[in-house]
Amino acid sequence: MALEVIGKLLKVLPEQTGQGKNGAWVKQNFVVETIDQFPKQVCFLAWGEKANDLKQFATGDTLRVLFSLESREYNDRWYTDVRAWRIELAEGETASAPAASAPAARPSESKAPAKQQQPLTSFYEEDGNELPF
Repeated sequence: MALEVIGKLLKVLPEQTGQGKNGAWVKQNFVVETIDQFPKQVCFLAWGEKANDLKQFATGDTLRVLFSLESREYNDRWYTDVRAWRIELAEGETASAPAASAPAARPSESKAPAKQQQPLTSFYEEDGNELPF
């Protein structure tokens, strides 16, 4: 299941590092605000090499983030991560800083055309504003 959000990069939180039984690890959280009628802010987790990929973007860039939701239980409590597995500029955007080590973007998959929002109208306007009495 591929989940996707397109939005503006609001904030990149400090990088976190540590040492585990499998070696060193690095992770970084970042916040993206969706571009909708009612914008939502989503905090994503970039893990490993994705944390380094995040450095090529600046605050205010419009990003396309593909992610997965992962939940785990610990001591009868549930924790959920919104883990980004691909971070790229949204179509039509250009990078603010050149990234020599950034991998080439894959061609985008074909998508169905976006639905246009219909203006809200009351049922009186559709009926010619005629009252039944």
